[in-house]
Amino acid sequence: MSKLIIAIVHNDDVHKLRISLIENDFRVTKLSTSGGFLKSENSTLLIGVEDERLQNALDVITNICKTRSELVASPISEFFNAGSHIGLPLEVTVGGATIFVIDVEQFIKV
Repeated sequence: MSKLIIAIVHNDDVHKLRISLIENDFRVTKLSTSGGFLKSENSTLLIGVEDERLQNALDVITNICKTRSELVASPISEFFNAGSHIGLPLEVTVGGATIFVIDVEQFIKV
């Protein structure tokens, strides 16, 4: 049986990840998506793999998609008068990947 990897990755990581997957002979389809904390833009990668290459693909993803901290401005207008928008720095963790692995009945490369 084959697998479908669905990997949701931060846009800062997607280019390097796609290049690395292609260099390792994986076929990748990229979808632009958004969501998560701060509604940040990310990308969803669809990767079809044979069972025996699954771990290799997961290793490529985990080696590239590392979490890191960033400072972002946080609106705290509820603590001030209506209409006031003051942003204080807020440290958030970004990056990494959310990975789903799904069994597929058939995987065809043409």
